[in-house]
Amino acid sequence: MNWRRDFIPPTALIIFLILSWFFVTKVTGLKPFILPTPLDVIEAGLRTRGLLLDAIGTTLLSTAIGMTLALLTGLGIATLMDLWPLVRRALYPILVASQTVQILAIAPILVIWFGFGIMPTIFIVVLSCFFPLAVSTADGLTSADPELLALLRAMGATRRQIWRMVRLPAALPSFFSGLRIAITYSVVAATVGEWVGGSSGLGMYMLRSKNALATDQVFVAMLITTLLSIALFMLVYGIERIVLPWYYSAQRKEQWDEMGIY
Repeated sequence: MNWRRDFIPPTALIIFLILSWFFVTKVTGLKPFILPTPLDVIEAGLRTRGLLLDAIGTTLLSTAIGMTLALLTGLGIATLMDLWPLVRRALYPILVASQTVQILAIAPILVIWFGFGIMPTIFIVVLSCFFPLAVSTADGLTSADPELLALLRAMGATRRQIWRMVRLPAALPSFFSGLRIAITYSVVAATVGEWVGGSSGLGMYMLRSKNALATDQVFVAMLITTLLSIALFMLVYGIERIVLPWYYSAQRKEQWDEMGIY
């Protein structure tokens, strides 16, 4: 029954929004190049499906490479900050400051350095996604149970054993929370990178459609970007449920205790 409770409300809202969109376009009589109907968007997607498949492949490739590098960078920074407090004090303000710089301001520099193509897009994905991974994992590593840490120290466990057996498992829920945020940003970041310095992908498809006043195709690109982000989010969520069954079992038990179910 839980899946119905979680699935039905957003589905009903989406259907309502689509019907409202269709109603507004018909009642107001807006031109398709201003606001196309949902049917116009579907037709545009089918009409340009060949271009879309190539664009989706390019965007997913940039997203996959960028997310892999962001994952390695974020975990590496989080590990360094956890092992050496001096590194944490030095890096944490810089990490926060790095997120105040607009990606659109950095993108032209990346184009100058790496030229047009996939490389600027990959770097934009990395810059957009490593921060939530680094911060959430670093905070998770410091959330281990102090009593459990004291017990292992009393038993003579080494620092590496404590880190591997206690601190790392305790950080996994926070790590996956950051990963869900980062994976949601990744497709949008790749699209922005392609828009600014790419030679193909959904960003270029959207840019060319905008220049041609093909608003229906712009909506197609927006819709596909949204669907890809949701699909990747659900993939990470599914992996999290498999990797952390003990965490969700504990959450379920707490909910049952609050409701008085034993």
